[in-house]
Amino acid sequence: MASKKILVLPGDGIGAELMPHALQVMRAAVGDQADIEYEEHDFGGIAIDKYGTSMRNETLEKARSADAVLLGAVGGPKWDDLPVDQKPEKGLLGLRSGLECYANLRPAMTFAPLANASSLKHDLVSGLDILIVRELVGGIYFGEPRGVEVENNVRVGRNTLVYDETEISRIAKTAFQLAQKRNGKVCSVDKANVLEVTQLWRDVVIETHADYPDVELSHMYVDNAAMQLVRQPKQFDVIVTGNMFGDILSDVAAMLTGSLGMLPSASLNDRNQGIYEPVHGTAPDIAGLNIANPLAMILSMAMMLRFSLGLEQAADEVEAAVNKVLGQGLRTRDIHQDDPQNSTRLVSTDEMSAAVIDSLG
Repeated sequence: MASKKILVLPGDGIGAELMPHALQVMRAAVGDQADIEYEEHDFGGIAIDKYGTSMRNETLEKARSADAVLLGAVGGPKWDDLPVDQKPEKGLLGLRSGLECYANLRPAMTFAPLANASSLKHDLVSGLDILIVRELVGGIYFGEPRGVEVENNVRVGRNTLVYDETEISRIAKTAFQLAQKRNGKVCSVDKANVLEVTQLWRDVVIETHADYPDVELSHMYVDNAAMQLVRQPKQFDVIVTGNMFGDILSDVAAMLTGSLGMLPSASLNDRNQGIYEPVHGTAPDIAGLNIANPLAMILSMAMMLRFSLGLEQAADEVEAAVNKVLGQGLRTRDIHQDDPQNSTRLVSTDEMSAAVIDSLG
């Protein structure tokens, strides 16, 4: 039996509340296909409260030696007034950088039973299946120089957008390889009409595309891409873009599906070692009330099974189980709508998780 090691970082708010549900579903889905060992560490706001830092050095070392990291949401209003370099999110950036997880995969997929939950018309989002591939460890979030200084008695803020061709080429390769397993289309998003860095981005993506002639490549400026995601989202298959643009566009795409509570993500390095986390935040206002949607956390775990642990069958079964319970009309509060035909039922976090486990296999 294969042995796998994962580092579990429950995080804050509903992150910590939902993590046990994902682990329960994982154990039920994997069964005797693999022996999965996991170790749990504090991370994010709770780690700041306990240790004065959002990520201890020993946590990063454990992450480096694990096959994957399963991460809950981090942060919250309690830590909002801390300096930027002391916030819970600083640990998240450090974890991504420390593992060299340069490729963030954000699927935006509409489950058929939830097509009416989107703010867009049903025909625009029914069958939607987009994958946004975001470069995660470069760009303006990491570039130097950065900071706020006083110059001529005036405060000046400065951030630096920088990419080299190796960073662009590797994320482009990831996008093309993923597209080969999907519908064979990649749209590269940039702002090459005004930013020299993104002109380099476009040039390198075109050069890299020469090795993937079976994939159709197109280009789009980021402002147009944002508009097209709302106007005609199903034109996209795989979108590849830089760190900041990907951050913004993936949240736009997320809301096409109706709820952030449904969306998983994966951040991978070149060894398929990954960080898996839901897109939603910590929602401290509902933490502990047993009403949060566990499906994004569960689907993030399924991505971990597929990409880092090589357990494709178990991943398929988890995703099928989620689709099945939605088809049965089960809804947590974030995806529940008034239904005059009484075809849906409002359920708790516990009930939704148990229903997924019952629907496996």
